[in-house]
Amino acid sequence: MFFLKLAADALAQNKKAALLIGGAGVAILGLGLGYKYLRKPEKAVRVGVVSQLLIHPLKSGKAVPVALAECQKMGLKFGELQDRHWMMVTEDGHMVTGRQEPRLVLVSLTCEGSQVCLNAPNMEELRFPIKQPDNPVLNCRVFGADIQGRDCGDKVSHWLTHYFGAEKTYHLVHFEPHMRPRKPVEKEAAYQKFEPVAFPDFGPVMLLSEASVKDLSSKLEKAVTVERFRPNIVISDCEPFDEDSWEELQIGSVRLQRVMSCGRCIFTTVDPETGIISRKEPLETLKSYRLCKPSEKHIHKTAPLFGQLHNVKKTGIFQVGDAVYKITR
Repeated sequence: MFFLKLAADALAQNKKAALLIGGAGVAILGLGLGYKYLRKPEKAVRVGVVSQLLIHPLKSGKAVPVALAECQKMGLKFGELQDRHWMMVTEDGHMVTGRQEPRLVLVSLTCEGSQVCLNAPNMEELRFPIKQPDNPVLNCRVFGADIQGRDCGDKVSHWLTHYFGAEKTYHLVHFEPHMRPRKPVEKEAAYQKFEPVAFPDFGPVMLLSEASVKDLSSKLEKAVTVERFRPNIVISDCEPFDEDSWEELQIGSVRLQRVMSCGRCIFTTVDPETGIISRKEPLETLKSYRLCKPSEKHIHKTAPLFGQLHNVKKTGIFQVGDAVYKITR
């Protein structure tokens, strides 16, 4: 009798467990089906075509056009070239950009195999290894935020210092995969939405349309090119400033999420072909018709808006010629 009672109790417990598990399963299934039918379906609308992909390996340096790129969380990558992963700094680690040294826009950094190649007008090409693990890691500053970079060596330092004819000593640093990326120091909630990056000013990806540049050029005495604004993705087959309203985009296998418009500064007055800074145009003209709404003045202040900064929601690959789709729900 004792064994029969044990068996009966076990059966009763198993029935309760089975009912509980079954009930939980039905609830989960119900939630899943509810989410499926309540979730708004995505709609993809073609809004343009990728006409250029530009990687700027050296912050403020010459752009490297590529036909295809991998889009990672920290920006565009092609082979060993990664966007804004090299930067010129002073001896105390503060960033140096085209704002301080306009001729930096003429310096080209490319990679061949395991070597970095530096070129600039009236300078002999300098090659050095991408990986130099024995070199010191420098503590650097980018817009008030701390970040590390591997010193690329004394030969590179001498090359840069000679090119700029500077009394100061400049160094080149490289952001390596194991290093900690930085977030903006700005406390505004909009800036805090940016994904961590290496040496870009803010977001990992900047997008601009050809039509917007053409619209600006029509208001100037001398036309400007997209290179002056240093985008990563250039879009054709759309109207001027259409990109302002693209909150979420699908390009190739990449999904981008807009964070904010790109506020423009004195750097836009550096001619990418000559390295000469005018300190006037096209910035003055942009200020005449591209200032932010009063409600956004605490974010952008007096900076005119031109181009859009995006986070990478889904990594992947895209290429020149890819259709650009605006995602709505």
